[in-house]
Amino acid sequence: MDIRQLRYFLAIAEEENITRAAEKLHIAQPPLSHQLKLLEEELGVKLIDRNTRKIQLTDIGEKLRYRAEQMLKLMETTVKELKDINEGLQGTLLIGTVPSSGATLLPERIHSFHEKYPGIDFQIWDGDTYRIIELLNSGIIEIGIIRTPFNSEIFESICLPKEPMVVASSNLYWSEEQGYIEITELIDKPLVIDRRFESVIVKACQQEGFEPKIVCRGDDVRSILLWASTGIGVAIVPKPSIGLIPNSSLKYKEINLASVETQTAVIWMKNQYLSSAARHFLKTFEV
Repeated sequence: MDIRQLRYFLAIAEEENITRAAEKLHIAQPPLSHQLKLLEEELGVKLIDRNTRKIQLTDIGEKLRYRAEQMLKLMETTVKELKDINEGLQGTLLIGTVPSSGATLLPERIHSFHEKYPGIDFQIWDGDTYRIIELLNSGIIEIGIIRTPFNSEIFESICLPKEPMVVASSNLYWSEEQGYIEITELIDKPLVIDRRFESVIVKACQQEGFEPKIVCRGDDVRSILLWASTGIGVAIVPKPSIGLIPNSSLKYKEINLASVETQTAVIWMKNQYLSSAARHFLKTFEV
């Protein structure tokens, strides 16, 4: 059993069809079928069920698929690690970020980092915190920028200073001169919120003796701000979200309450190899 056979087997498992797998691998179908047969003979097991129109893996085939994915991932990581040592800082750094943080934290850091290390380019993945954690777990990205909380048993982290939440509204509920609002000024206001912060917002309102009037919930801060700009309600978002929707009629006011502050964390997987580029980039967040 060699790496090539494992790649062939995974292509068959992913495509569930030998013809499509052969096309994906840019080889003819008969040699691919022959390699699969050789692999089964070598292992002395049946990997696929040939009695159905669509290829299905046997239980043993599923186990090999899981192990093959691990082995190929380890090989790719090893090659990347060796190239890091041999070539220095080169390659692509993959980062995932929530929109409310990435727009303020990344541009200047990426610009200065690229000037210092021109051999590094970047791929940025946007998504909510749950999506960024999923990308980290699957190994697609190396660094994630999210909103707390997160599982500290799985991730290493650098936590940045806490930031206030703000309200954003196209309606003139508050005067221009008013620098901030109290949480009680949200009584009877239609609210548009991020599901991730719902429990914090609801608890804060209840502690002040009222139930918040939530008219819409979402997962993306840009969408939440766009909804607020239509007049549907007052958005509650982290302060770095200010300006994500340019040229809008939205007005922003800080909420004067520590219990609804939020925090950004830069996270990466524990006990997994980090590229030299990732390790150097993390230093830009250290204070």
